[in-house]
Order: sequence, then C-alpha cells, then structure tokens
Amino acid sequence: MTDTALHILKSVFGYDAFRGLQGQVVDHVISGGNAFVLMPTGGGKSLCYQIPALARPGMGLVVSPLLALMADQVAALRQAGVKAAALNSDLPAEERSALWRDIYSGGLDLLYVAPETLLRPEVLDRLARASLSLIAIDEAHCLSQWGHDFRPSYRQLDALVARFPDTPRIALTATADEPTRAEILAHLDIDAADAFVAGFDRPNIRYAIAEKDNPRAQLKAFLKDHEGESGIVYCLSKRKTEEIAAWLCDQGHDALCYHAGMEKADREANQLRFQRGEAVIMVATIAFGMGIDKPDVRFVVHVDLPGSIEAFYQETGRAGRDGLSSETLMLYGAEDIALRSRFIEESGAPDERKRMERQKLDALVGLAETAGCRRQALLAYFGDSCAPCGNCDTCAEPPGVFDGVVAAQKLLSAIYRTGERYGQAHVVDVLLGEKTDRIVALGHDKVSTFGIGAEHDKRTWRAILRQLIALRLVTVDIMGHGGLSISPSGWTFLRDKPELMLRVPPPRRARRDRGAAGIHPELAETDRDLFQALRQKRSELARAQNLPPYVIFHDKTLIELAARRPASRAEMARVPGIGEAKLDRYGPAFLAVISSQP
Repeated sequence: MTDTALHILKSVFGYDAFRGLQGQVVDHVISGGNAFVLMPTGGGKSLCYQIPALARPGMGLVVSPLLALMADQVAALRQAGVKAAALNSDLPAEERSALWRDIYSGGLDLLYVAPETLLRPEVLDRLARASLSLIAIDEAHCLSQWGHDFRPSYRQLDALVARFPDTPRIALTATADEPTRAEILAHLDIDAADAFVAGFDRPNIRYAIAEKDNPRAQLKAFLKDHEGESGIVYCLSKRKTEEIAAWLCDQGHDALCYHAGMEKADREANQLRFQRGEAVIMVATIAFGMGIDKPDVRFVVHVDLPGSIEAFYQETGRAGRDGLSSETLMLYGAEDIALRSRFIEESGAPDERKRMERQKLDALVGLAETAGCRRQALLAYFGDSCAPCGNCDTCAEPPGVFDGVVAAQKLLSAIYRTGERYGQAHVVDVLLGEKTDRIVALGHDKVSTFGIGAEHDKRTWRAILRQLIALRLVTVDIMGHGGLSISPSGWTFLRDKPELMLRVPPPRRARRDRGAAGIHPELAETDRDLFQALRQKRSELARAQNLPPYVIFHDKTLIELAARRPASRAEMARVPGIGEAKLDRYGPAFLAVISSQP
C-alpha cells in the first residue's frame, strides 16, 4: 500500500486502515489500471475512486445517476476538505462558466456528472482538453440490458473507452449477478483479471419475510421498534404510497410519499426532507432510491412483493449503509405473485426477456418460501455463500417442512371441484368445511372436497397455496378477481404425484425486543445521554449550513465519540471518520459538548 494513499485515507477521511479489498483496488487504480469493483452497499466503494483521484495528477471524473445523489456526495467531500463539484444542466450560466475555469486551471479534485450530461458532444469535447486522473462509473449495473435498473444512457458510456483510452476506468456496483458482471466488463473493455469482487453480504441487516395478512397492522407493529428513526416503505402503486404515507402521518409518524406521478418540485422537496431529517419515513415506489446516500436509514419495509432478488437486495441495501444494525421486512401473498406474473406477461417484452423475468420472480418467491437461512439463499443467488447467519427470521425461528403431496392433491382437487373460478379464501373455506352463505348457495358444501382439509388451519392452507403458485402448479387469474385454476404442470403433478416437501409457516410470536426505540443496540446505556447531546449539536450545525446531518458525522462516529469521550483535539483525531478538515471545523464544538456532560 502506498504511503500517499494511507496518508489521504487518514488526513482526509479519518481512517487508519483500508477495509477488505479497498486497498488492493486503490493501489491498482493509482498505478493506472482499470477496475471493476463489486462491493456491498456500505462497503466503501466511493473511497476506491476518491483516493486514487486525489493521489493521481489531474481531476477525477465520476459518472453518477442522480442529481440529488451527486449533491450529497459533493457536500460530503467539501466537508472533508476535497475540492469537488457537480456539472449538470440546472447550473446557471455564470456558475457553469466558473466551473469550467476551475476544471481547466486544475482547481478541482473530483467532478460529478450524470451520463446524459456527460455524453453531450460539447461536454466530451471540453473534457478532452482537461487533465483527467480517472473515470469512475458508479451504479455500473445500470448499463446492463438485463439489469433491474437499466438506463439507456449508461449503455452509451462505452464511448468513453475510445475517447479517453489512456485514462483508467473504474466501474462500481453493489448489485450484479454473473451475466451482469460479464456485460459490464465487456461493454467498458475492462479485463476480467481486473475485477475485484468483495461479495454481497451485509451482516448488519436483519432480513424478515412474512405472509401479507393485515399490512397496516403489520407495519404498525414493526414501526414500534423504530420510533425516532429514518426508514423507507416500498409500495407497488402510486396510489398506495399516498394512502400509506397519509395513514402513517395519522399514526403520529413523520411520513412523506414519493412516486413518478408527482410534480418534480414536490418529489425533490420530499427527497430533500428525507435526506436531511433524522426521523423521516419515505413511502415510495421504486422510482425512489437508486443511489440514496443516506447512511442512517435504519429500516426498509416492502408492503408489496418487489420484482426480483436484485431489486430486493438493492432496495433493502439502502438500510444500514453506516454499518450499524438495521432491519428489513417484506410482506407478500398469493395475489402479489399473480400480479407480478401478470406484469411480466403484459410487458410486451421479447420472449427471452419474459423467460428471464419469470426465472427472477421464481427465485424471489423461493427466497420468501425457504425454510433455511434467508441470507444463505440470498447470497447463493449471486454466487456467494455464508454460514447460517443467526440474523434473519428463519434462523431465529426455523420453520418446519412436511411431505406436501397429499395436501397439494387436496388443494388442487378443491380448485377443480369448485369449477376453477374461485379465489383463495373460498377454496380454503371449502377445504376447512366452512358453511358460509356463499358456499351453501353455490352447493359447494356438497362437493367431495368439502371439509377434507381439517388437518391444517387457514394460515397453513394459504401458505400451501402460495407455494403451489410459486411452483406453477396453480394459476391465478388476476384479471378475473383472483380465480384459481390448475396449470398444465398441476395436472401433471396430479397424475404423477412426485415428491413434494412444503414449508410450514412459523407460529406468530411477539416481535423480538430491540431495547429502547430509536436507540442503537451498539450504544452502551451509559453513553446514551451523551450520544443524544452530540446528535443535537450535529443537527444544529447541519441546519445552520443547510446540510444533511450525516454529512458532518455519521452516527457511527457519534457513537465512538460518546464511548471514547475525547478530551483534546489529539484524542478526537483518533476517532474513525474524523479527518483534518472536519477536526478543524467541528472539533471545538463537539469537544465542548463532551466536556459539559457528567
């Protein structure tokens, strides 16, 4: 490791040592090599290009997908004493001219730009006359046509290869399966030997997936442990985001909504409030989130099934970027699987794309229905592995499995005997022998399958049905009010009766105790008052500068300050995350808070 890189790491960013593959990547790029970097969110990808940009002569060019993300990254770098700026179409003419003067005079260390702006011929021409230390392409999975966040403008970034052949290129992402990785390497002409893959595990995130029963009640119960914390609630529709956000406000939460149908100014205002708030809940569609740089998101909830494991990983990965304990919850039901299937079939995509999307949906439902460790199943999808994690719902309370052949036969027969046109609730009631008015009126209390399923309760039959839908033995007519029918594979199953092991839903239990709401489990009880005082001081300083609080210090740094209680500048300098510029700017204020506490 070069002395220059280590000096920059400590003096600018406040860390004594690199983590994982960071040091190898930094050395490689400083030496002029291209690189593909896959690291989990929160793994420190940005340092892999920021430090080489500061160590090499010239200015680092960073391609980033969103203006709001670029603004936060630039603000954070400036707080650390780095000369950074963003070039975008919203800049007034005078500021744009001043920025180009800085670029040509060597007055910038890092320039952030969106691909749409970068690829304009006049911008490329002007950058060709500047001295570039490297080109970093963040969120690189966006260039894959098979990826969940495909952006055509990213696809055109291969123009940079020919335009800047001697400038090191570094492509970075947290989400890329094997086909996506290969596509990124080929498209940006990066050798496979220059790929640095650190894995996908986020051990600080607790994963939980549950049957969608009463989503609002489930969300309310989940949020009891997260008062005073920021989080994201993902919904499938624009209307639902507005309804859930309004309901959360009625429940006493500070909640906002975000979806593509909103006015741009309203979306941007809500995003800004979320970025700068410390206890704000964003209720959003997938239009919100890519590149979100807020490190203190403590939870992510999906009240509807996401589209794929990649989307699930990317969206849940917005929690706990600072490495502190965070929690996720995904709710889903048979209707969600059917609706996602319908989206695929009605998408108008080529058959090959539909086939790929079906496989992705099957993999996600498999993750939801697994009886094993969630983290193992999630990592296996990306070609990674781990031991049973102990930090997911199935590790905490392992569900059982049973021979499901007879149960599947009964359910399929009940669907058939009732005419293959009724929904989940009706078919389950027939199996349980419920003499509802509708069942009696239809004569379904007289069919041979009436009451033959008394060995399972209603919740277990719903779980069995979900698994049969996931296995494509049952088809749901989502356009026909959720009517169930037997698929060709289902008829084959009834004929051949192959082995079938099904998952038993775990019993409902009270949620685990996380201690006081809004308090980090990593924080010792004796340090909590000081932590809150430091947090308040951070908020005051952030408001005075119109900045998100985490741009000053992450919660992780405040926890260290509360635990170590430095009494001098020299002692404070040893706290991770405090570089020289921040020490000069904020040291006296935070040392005063620490000295004032008993």
